[in-house]
Amino acid sequence: MRNFHFAGRSTVHAQNAMVATSHPDAALVAIDVMRAGGTAADAAVAACALLGVIEPQSTGIGGDCFALIQPKGEGKIVAYNGSGRAPMAATAEWYLERKINSVPLTSAHAVSIPGAIDAWDTILRDHGKMGFDTLLQPAIKAAEEGYVVAPRIAFDWKNQFEKLKNGTNTERYLLPHGKPAAAGDVIRQPELGKTLRAIAKNGRDAFYSGEIAADMVDTLRGIGGLHTLEDFAAHSTETTSPIGTMYKGHDVWQCPPNGPGITMLVMLNILSRFELTKFKPLSVERFHLEAEAARIAYMMREQYIGDPAQVHVDVAGILAKEFAEEHIKNIKMDRLLDLPNVAPPMNPSTVYITVVDKDRNVCSFINSIAHSFGSAIVSNKTGVLLQNRAGGFRIQPGHPNCIAPGKRPLHTIIPSLATRNGRAVMPFGVMGGQYQPVGQSHVLSNILDYGCDVQEAIDMPRGLHYEGVYQLEDSVPAEIVEGLKKIGHKTTSVVGPLGGGQAIWIDWEKGTLTGGSDPRKDGCALGY
Repeated sequence: MRNFHFAGRSTVHAQNAMVATSHPDAALVAIDVMRAGGTAADAAVAACALLGVIEPQSTGIGGDCFALIQPKGEGKIVAYNGSGRAPMAATAEWYLERKINSVPLTSAHAVSIPGAIDAWDTILRDHGKMGFDTLLQPAIKAAEEGYVVAPRIAFDWKNQFEKLKNGTNTERYLLPHGKPAAAGDVIRQPELGKTLRAIAKNGRDAFYSGEIAADMVDTLRGIGGLHTLEDFAAHSTETTSPIGTMYKGHDVWQCPPNGPGITMLVMLNILSRFELTKFKPLSVERFHLEAEAARIAYMMREQYIGDPAQVHVDVAGILAKEFAEEHIKNIKMDRLLDLPNVAPPMNPSTVYITVVDKDRNVCSFINSIAHSFGSAIVSNKTGVLLQNRAGGFRIQPGHPNCIAPGKRPLHTIIPSLATRNGRAVMPFGVMGGQYQPVGQSHVLSNILDYGCDVQEAIDMPRGLHYEGVYQLEDSVPAEIVEGLKKIGHKTTSVVGPLGGGQAIWIDWEKGTLTGGSDPRKDGCALGY
């Protein structure tokens, strides 16, 4: 129960419906949609479309989308993989012949075909009552009439100033008056508004063929890209079953690869073998075990995970008890495991949205343009900022995540859902690039091991063991930092906050919903 001498946020409570997002305007739009009779899926799409305008560093129609949806909170869970593919001309040999050994993150080669619009369309077809014509209106209004920049978004804008100065069309579209937008500034994006209007009128085809697609292809080819109109026209969303594991009596679900949710499940399999409650939630032991579980799981991910449409990924083998046990027996409380260093690119930006509607349809929804402000390439005439998700590929023949024609890169974005006896208990997610599997494990453990409410679980100090260094938020107590150093951890204070989370807890007996939203972002939970 929240301790009231701690000046944190309260949880938000409601009976009918609940949403939590990273921006109050998006949360409000989701509530408006549900009050007007829309479903959780309708609300998530409307909120996400708006965030693509008002939180441009994190998300947009030039990005990708994953979602987990459970009808009525007890039906079959469906996983949506809305990740884009590499152009059909993108062979590893093409890059190696040109002495390109890794994908440059602000080049056309980092742009995979944006999957978000088709994913939204597919999700609405299966679970929505409204169409783009209605749901994109708040985003259109914000783009055309202007929106006020929020503080956390301004922080990211300022941090990415150099990147935006050197991007393609970014100065024109994203640096009004030649400088980063500041909190309180009003920004308009009429070209993006016009693009959204075309999608609202003519649906997903307006984006993947015709003038809008032609403009994206012209922009990318003009700076050396291999993209074609056929690459855009061929894009489709994959609908699959989720993968899961059991943690403390709850089933925890993720989208399967090429999503990296399996990383979080491996972490849970490792952590479930330790009696975490022997240690305080803020303790050297707990932070050490979390780091070791993360190092093992991330090593697994970098070695074995790629696009299962093109390479074999042994999901069952990786999630088997034996896989975790092999490593668990080597974990020591007084020193670090000797593991090879893995260093995938860091710092992607994302929005995560969780929604439960009055019929208890549950939507766990995530949308991203990868790194902050994506590739820093804006399509010439359409105002679409393109993701740099293909920067997640390796150019290493034989590796499961090596770039190849029509292949989907190993992702970072993971929506999650916890159920108990087949019923949804908590749709949740933690944004923040490579931090996401650790963040989700941390938040879930705060609730199931330590009895936190959803807001306390999100608020609690965080750390990420990455590239051989334990990055710790300033709120981690000094004695824990010292204790971690004593057992061999290199530590550093993390500059910005680690990630941002949202969660909704469903109490079926009381018929209530409890929401929490991360103070590390601008957003909130709202219900009615």
